[in-house]
Amino acid sequence: MGLTDTKLRALKPREKPYSRSDGGGLLIEVMPGGKRVWRLRYRLAGRQEKATLGEYPAFSLAQARHWLADCRIMIQQGESPMRAKRAEKEQAKGQDTVEAFAERWFADIVRREVKEPRNIRRVLDKDVLPAIGRKTLGEVTALDVLGITDRIKARGADQMALATRNIIKRLYSYAIARHLVELNPAAAIEARYIATARSRDVSLSPEEIGKLLRAIYSSSMRRAHKLALHLLILCMVRKSELIDAQWSEIDFGMEEWRIPGERMKMDKPHIVYVSQQALAMFEELNALSSGSAYVLPSRGSLRKPISKSTLNAAILTLDIDMRDFVIHDFRRTASTQLHEAGFNPDWIEKALAHEQRGVRGVYNKAEYADDRRNMLQWWANFVDSQIEEGRTVIIGRFGKSSNAG
Repeated sequence: MGLTDTKLRALKPREKPYSRSDGGGLLIEVMPGGKRVWRLRYRLAGRQEKATLGEYPAFSLAQARHWLADCRIMIQQGESPMRAKRAEKEQAKGQDTVEAFAERWFADIVRREVKEPRNIRRVLDKDVLPAIGRKTLGEVTALDVLGITDRIKARGADQMALATRNIIKRLYSYAIARHLVELNPAAAIEARYIATARSRDVSLSPEEIGKLLRAIYSSSMRRAHKLALHLLILCMVRKSELIDAQWSEIDFGMEEWRIPGERMKMDKPHIVYVSQQALAMFEELNALSSGSAYVLPSRGSLRKPISKSTLNAAILTLDIDMRDFVIHDFRRTASTQLHEAGFNPDWIEKALAHEQRGVRGVYNKAEYADDRRNMLQWWANFVDSQIEEGRTVIIGRFGKSSNAG
């Protein structure tokens, strides 16, 4: 007598595995934990083999018997059901790997919804897939994610470690939505254990200035964005002041950039005394601006400037190992280097458009025009010297002046 559903449901676990036959080599094996698994015992080329279909009742009695019929045909043709089942399992596993699913997520979600998909692509290729790409989605643990973030932090890039954890978390959120896994291993790691609040006192060293600018100019970002990042370093202005800059503010003859008060943080007009290098960059940007009123017009419309996040996104595309910094740190970097070079603090504060209070503010009516002009030219030459220290890319013909302080 063969098995029936009533008999199958009545099978109870014992201390050791045992089996019940349905005939023809098909049997159900009852495990101590209560699982009931379909097996097939057969001989092929004189050797005993055993193949596994899966658990009952996920695979019904009728399905198991149908599988038996298919296996008999394979055996008659000299094929091994055991090896065929293993190959099928490996193929399914390959489709369920982190790498395979990441490609699906990137194509279905990232390309469609993320403004700068290249940033996520770079994180996946550089740190995530080499570490866990071959694992199945269900095999990845919080320890795996922590291992990835720890390796990134060891490079001195805490914020990038946090960004990577967030990308893995988003990938797994999509996997959960597709009912492929139930747990998100990245969500188990709190952000505060990866990176603390960003320090507000980062000042790049001269070597880091050179390294950063060489990376910028050898990258694939748009030429206008390369020049904009360089100008932020040279002109010591805030990012918003450059992004919203219009050509009506640039006086090429006087070599001055006059920023109106309504665009300044302290609501007071500010003059940037433009170095020869910065002047050459503005001239190149003028040629690239296609007649727009803006120094950095948007790609989508010449009637508006680039978005506030464009330059930040451009920085994230750089393949460079450096400690964490933000664009605002360019101003602090310039201030630190100028102070160390011995320039008058009043000149530096004026160049930064900082409000001076107390007695110094009352009596400091002079703009220090000539002093600030010479100081900013010295600064541009100094930055050039850091770039050239390890220069391997053509950056541009930005004129220097010997009029340095």
